[in-house]
Amino acid sequence: MSSIVLQFLNGLASASTLFLVAVGLSLIFGVTRIVNFAHGSLYMLGIYVAYSLVTRAGGVEGLGPWGFWGSVLLAAVAVGVLGALIEMLLLRRIYHAPELFQLLATFGVVLVIKDFALWAWGPEDLLGPRAPGLRGAVDMLGKPFPEYDLALVAIGPVVLGLLWLLLNRTRWGKLVRAATQDREMVGALGVNQKWLFTGVFALGSALAGLGGALQIPREPAQLFLDLTTISDAFVVVVVGGMGSIPGAALAALIIGEIKAFCIGIGQVELVGVSVSLSKLTLVVEFIVMAIVLVVRPWGLLGTPQGTLRAAAEAQEPPLESAGRSMQWASLALLAALVAVPFAAKAYTVVLLIDILVFALFAASLHFIMGPAGMASFGHAAYFGLGAYGAALLLKKAGLPMEAALFGGPLAAALGAVVFGWFCVRLSGVYLAMLTLAFSQIAWSIVFQWDQFTGGSNGIVGVWPAAWLASHTAYYFLALALCGSGVWLLRRIVFSPYGYALRAGRDSPLRCDAIGIDLQRLQWIAFVLAGAVAGLAGAVYAFSKGSISPETMGISRSVDGLVMVLLGGVQTLSGPVVGAAVFTWLQDVVARNTDYWRALLGATIIVLVLAFPQGIVGFARRWSLRREAQ
Repeated sequence: MSSIVLQFLNGLASASTLFLVAVGLSLIFGVTRIVNFAHGSLYMLGIYVAYSLVTRAGGVEGLGPWGFWGSVLLAAVAVGVLGALIEMLLLRRIYHAPELFQLLATFGVVLVIKDFALWAWGPEDLLGPRAPGLRGAVDMLGKPFPEYDLALVAIGPVVLGLLWLLLNRTRWGKLVRAATQDREMVGALGVNQKWLFTGVFALGSALAGLGGALQIPREPAQLFLDLTTISDAFVVVVVGGMGSIPGAALAALIIGEIKAFCIGIGQVELVGVSVSLSKLTLVVEFIVMAIVLVVRPWGLLGTPQGTLRAAAEAQEPPLESAGRSMQWASLALLAALVAVPFAAKAYTVVLLIDILVFALFAASLHFIMGPAGMASFGHAAYFGLGAYGAALLLKKAGLPMEAALFGGPLAAALGAVVFGWFCVRLSGVYLAMLTLAFSQIAWSIVFQWDQFTGGSNGIVGVWPAAWLASHTAYYFLALALCGSGVWLLRRIVFSPYGYALRAGRDSPLRCDAIGIDLQRLQWIAFVLAGAVAGLAGAVYAFSKGSISPETMGISRSVDGLVMVLLGGVQTLSGPVVGAAVFTWLQDVVARNTDYWRALLGATIIVLVLAFPQGIVGFARRWSLRREAQ
């Protein structure tokens, strides 16, 4: 009984922190409609700033309890001020851009903040001192429980109560609630939307910073906390319902308790088989999110209207087939790519193989994002399934390299058949988050199945056949396969199936009225995109000679999104150009500076501000303007 109580209290303490981070993200999305990918970075900064304020001002012994809690609050305020600056200097300029481009801008902020933290605090983990007056433990049914964790249990409900008073008893709060329902009407009534958005973004950022600052006695400040935290916060917000503060509180409580009991129980016996629940802690929140979204697509306390918002957005202009000039340019590019290995250095050939692989990966993601209208935050799952499928067929099944190479896409397609069946029943942000959930579930299986996948060490010795051993020979194979994959996707877009798919994206109600089974079309699109992404993953595995779980991690999915958005989601050549630019920038910047993430992030931000429609989208508009003149 005492163990159950302790795990329950541990869950409450974790839920309190989860709530503080998630409620800020929910507020920001509810008013500004921005999916703030930098929210986890603000949480990370909260820990670092609080650590500096506590330790560099004479330490906790000199500060006393008021100094410790004052440092925590000052850290939250500092992060809130930074959030306001980000909103005013960056996001305010792109509110009218497509939402996914706003996501790309916040990803650039993530890279800048990460390298700023590396420069300011170094790469080492920094664990702050314990809070004065809360260093001991209290007796809970014969077992000790930290006093500080009890304080965290109380802080969550206090913040929830203060937020309720702010949003329900003040004029500003009423305007915020009105903006979550109809922000255009709020603007029409004469409310200054700019400052309202700035205030909400600052408040949400301060809550993220407070959640981080409160963790300094419990966990060290680490540079990877940004991606870990944002994934957890996304899960809580989506499970509770986008924009719902009570939903965020309920979801944080459920997920915090489930994770605490998984850690506490450890092993259980199911039908005579020992199952380790502690391993589920890496993925249990994503399992919960997948179940909730399948059963209740708008979250526990969300509204059904949230799933229809994507369909109400402005329609994209119709895609046009390549004209004569574009065809000649494509042939010239192909000729240049064929000639490169005979004149370039070996390193350039290797870099070009990476560009070809990621161009195919980005093109497959664009196929479901553009023509099919389905955003995906977990497309790396199919890239990884293709890579692991090829590697396992080679190493475990003993198949020749050529057969294993084409077996990888089949493995990815099978995964897309299963995942896509559930995903096509959702839309908008909820669909994107379900793809993230399935991707993390697949990543967790690969990461923890040591006997079969090699676990965190991955699989090594995945080399191509002897006739493809040289970089030049493998480059031509990659050029043939990746080029064929991009060409095939383009042909599908302009086929009758592709036209029906785009019609379903632009007007699902009309498609339903004339008898088009849109879900079936989208499911097929998922499978096609998954197979092509799997082909890219298989080519990548043999080019590197090894494969690891990072291949299908969140960062790989984010890279794919950046490539598509950087090139332009409304153009067919956009993902190819975006993949080439992003891969080249990443390579060049990483080789020339220690703080390559900050430089890359700043470059992405500049590109987003200069080309809100993507590089190719901007070039197309410029060309049309020249022709009109």
